[in-house]
Amino acid sequence: MKRSTIEKDKVDTIVSATAKRQIFMVRGQAVMMDAHLAGLYEVETKNLIKAVSRNLERFPSDFMFQLSKDEAESLRFQFGTSKTEGRGGRRYLPYAFTEHGVAMLSGVLRSKKAVQVNIEIMRAFVKMKQELIAHNRLAHRMDNVEKRVGLLSDIVESMIKHPEKPKRKIGFRKQG
Repeated sequence: MKRSTIEKDKVDTIVSATAKRQIFMVRGQAVMMDAHLAGLYEVETKNLIKAVSRNLERFPSDFMFQLSKDEAESLRFQFGTSKTEGRGGRRYLPYAFTEHGVAMLSGVLRSKKAVQVNIEIMRAFVKMKQELIAHNRLAHRMDNVEKRVGLLSDIVESMIKHPEKPKRKIGFRKQG
């Protein structure tokens, strides 16, 4: 393997791992925030939003949406952004991009970097889905185990509360 290929694979892995950490659940959907995407694409957030606003027809509400004030405040603590009031910080509420919205961004940004980063972000979304499926399967198995343990616990408890009376022996008894 050539050195450049090894370095590219290393960079792709780093981008994928970073993207995976930056996927959040908002309104029941896995999304990435505009500022995080801008960082991965190595563009300013305002330029990313400008590119999107010039192509709004490509971003219906199930591809991208603007967070409410409460949602933004809730997520602000998770990824440490500055307050919107006062000096500095954002002057508008952030945008959230679903998996489909992120896929659409590569066409809007039109750069080789955007295409490569997009591929890695898509891989991160796929990994997250696979982990979620595995987690759900494990949770289902744990529910079954808990039900069985509960049933066994009830049986043991019943046996302790109502011990069986010694049974009479069956058969003839020798008198004598």
